[in-house]
Amino acid sequence: RTITLAMKEIIQPLLLACCFLALFALAELLYHFGKIRAEWTRKIVHIGTGLLTLLFPVVLTSHWQVLFLCSSFLVILLASLKFGWLPSINAIDRFSYGSILFPVIVYLLFLVYQMAGRGLIIFYLPILILAICDPVAALAGKRFPFGRYRIMGCGKSATGSLAFFTSALLVTVVAIPALGAPLPGAFPALLISLAATAAEGVGVKGMDNFTIPASVVSSLCLL
Repeated sequence: RTITLAMKEIIQPLLLACCFLALFALAELLYHFGKIRAEWTRKIVHIGTGLLTLLFPVVLTSHWQVLFLCSSFLVILLASLKFGWLPSINAIDRFSYGSILFPVIVYLLFLVYQMAGRGLIIFYLPILILAICDPVAALAGKRFPFGRYRIMGCGKSATGSLAFFTSALLVTVVAIPALGAPLPGAFPALLISLAATAAEGVGVKGMDNFTIPASVVSSLCLL
């Protein structure tokens, strides 16, 4: 029985690793053969990795498993930046810390989830807002670039911020009751969405992959 459990703990993260690798491979195929721009394939990977990450609390039991997965992909992503691999993620016209910050924040969120004992909301809501609302804001800002402003040299738009806030509010309103979080009324959802929108606004050069989840977790802990 002990050997079976040990094998299960090894096989589960390996299966998840294969899913992530398959997602990266799909992005590379779309970039090289589908001639889809890196801005789009990067967003596909961003959303896909976020959704796959939602399986962690369901499939994985130990933060060591998550550490193995996240550190492995961090090494891959750092190597891809150094050697020019994965252009579907890296071939963008700006410098970004986003890809290398994502595995770091995922591990930290899982650690907080296990240690805080506050339920799935503490892990799922930051990941959902990051995976869904950040691409929505970027797409809205590019399609309707109204109210442009700059923070630390990086361009933002009021349209993108509004799209982020609206989608974050929708995600939060759905996620709170779905995950059984004891946060009654509309105020918590508004506060979380406003904090996440502010964090997205100041999170330049991909730092929003850290500031958004940090703001959501902080808001949940305050509430």
